[in-house]
Amino acid sequence: MLLEFTKMHGLGNDFMVVDLISQRAFLDPATIRRMADRHFGVGFDQLLIVEPPDYPQVDFKYRIFNADGSEVEQCGNGVRCFARFVHERRLTNKTKLKVQTSSGIVEPELGPNGWVRVNMGYPKFQPTEIPFVTQETEALYTLELKDQQQLNIDVVNMGNPHAVTIVNDILTADVENIGPQVESHVNFPERVNAGFMQIIDESSIRLRVFERGVGETLACGTGACAAAVSGIRRGLLSNQVKVELAGGVLQIEWREGDVVWMTGPTSMVYEGRLDLSYFQG
Repeated sequence: MLLEFTKMHGLGNDFMVVDLISQRAFLDPATIRRMADRHFGVGFDQLLIVEPPDYPQVDFKYRIFNADGSEVEQCGNGVRCFARFVHERRLTNKTKLKVQTSSGIVEPELGPNGWVRVNMGYPKFQPTEIPFVTQETEALYTLELKDQQQLNIDVVNMGNPHAVTIVNDILTADVENIGPQVESHVNFPERVNAGFMQIIDESSIRLRVFERGVGETLACGTGACAAAVSGIRRGLLSNQVKVELAGGVLQIEWREGDVVWMTGPTSMVYEGRLDLSYFQG
């Protein structure tokens, strides 16, 4: 069976996008892992799947799978690419969409030159909403790592869970060592995305994110939202924040009690067809 797909990226966070409205396929975790391989497959951070919605007031259903085959709730760079994909493939002529995800409804809006603005919903901070295991709710938490290291984190759910820590310099931050420890820490029963934030000034930060099930990526949209929200509610950042990631820049806007807005670019790389039987079994 031939499966049509599109390769896209948002600031280097790359995706294989598949329309399962006009074609049919079953993609299990093992198949997804093989397709994600950058030597023997298409290669991607996440697989994005377009499906018909479950509710009449919603335009599409959107599912996200990490490169390891695990399904996740949300992806900020992915939802921007998703919005551009359904428009470019003429699955809709709308420029404002309502998209169903496993974490709720998101509302992307297409702008000029491939840029997309997204209503990412309300951030969540309660430990049970992350989820994060702790005895009591605090402004900041301390994680015990290997070799008696301690890490101060803030926890934010932006449709998926994030642990945000402030570092002096993201270029020298030990992301390779600390990221996996945070991702799989016992206090995060569903694992977590680990964000390392360097504050430049009140309206600008630099960020690296070690994503659960993927590893460090060039950009993470929900991670940018979580980091900006964390800095804003701690009084360290203004309500509009430029987030510099390895792959480029995102603009995040948030005021306490309101939804988070994310604006950033998307890129179509190529379209292709693959023989699905090659990756199955």
